[in-house]
Amino acid sequence: MKKTFAFLTLAAVLAAPLSAQAHRAWLAPTSTVLSGNDAWVGFDAGMSNGVFIPDHAAMRLAGLTITAPDGSTAQAENLHQAKYRSSFDLHLSQPGTYRVANVGSGFMASYKQGGEAKRWRGAEADFATALPADATEVEAVRTESRTETFVTLGAPNETALAPTGKGLELVPVTHPNDLVAGEAATFKLLLNGQPAADVEVAVARNGLRYRDNPEEVTVKTDAEGAFSVTWSEAGLYWLGAAVRTPGANGQPGVNASWNGALEVLP
Repeated sequence: MKKTFAFLTLAAVLAAPLSAQAHRAWLAPTSTVLSGNDAWVGFDAGMSNGVFIPDHAAMRLAGLTITAPDGSTAQAENLHQAKYRSSFDLHLSQPGTYRVANVGSGFMASYKQGGEAKRWRGAEADFATALPADATEVEAVRTESRTETFVTLGAPNETALAPTGKGLELVPVTHPNDLVAGEAATFKLLLNGQPAADVEVAVARNGLRYRDNPEEVTVKTDAEGAFSVTWSEAGLYWLGAAVRTPGANGQPGVNASWNGALEVLP
């Protein structure tokens, strides 16, 4: 039987966690703006229903990447994974802005063989040889996820904020460590280096456990991938966005997500 390749986005059950799903990914710092010549910041990371509430699962930190103010790679210290959260410390040894991100990618597919539904997960380069010759109704998707936050020691800079051109990324127009309650901030979303237009971005403030109103809002990117948020009050905010792109011209679909934690000062 001739193989039928239909590269489409897979059902949600196969997808990597996206911001639109119930369990949201977050990476929360103990501080984001610090002074002096030397400082330490602690981080918690997890997956939960309410943002920044460790009640579901710890985040695996295999893709943890920390970019220092000079563009070099900094190392996390004291890493630990508990039941509901992972944690680590970062020594800020140079002035400027650090980008702390946990980045993941994957490739998965579903197909039928002899009428039986099957699934496959692994390296994209191995997919062609791993797929049975009699496979039909093939659907494949590439996943890209980024969960991040930003911290600054002393005067902020922008070296660590440069996009990588891979997956869904935030490009600050307003510096992420210069956010003030009552003022508007502007950012851009890029998908593989190109403007991510018409994408919904969820914005939720910390402290949901102690109030009845979730105070969550949704904004949408414009044609250039830009969006703005006016912060209602000070606090730590979670932002999340996801893009699902169907496959075309023999290429797999793409599921990309971005989740960020930004602190707004009084």
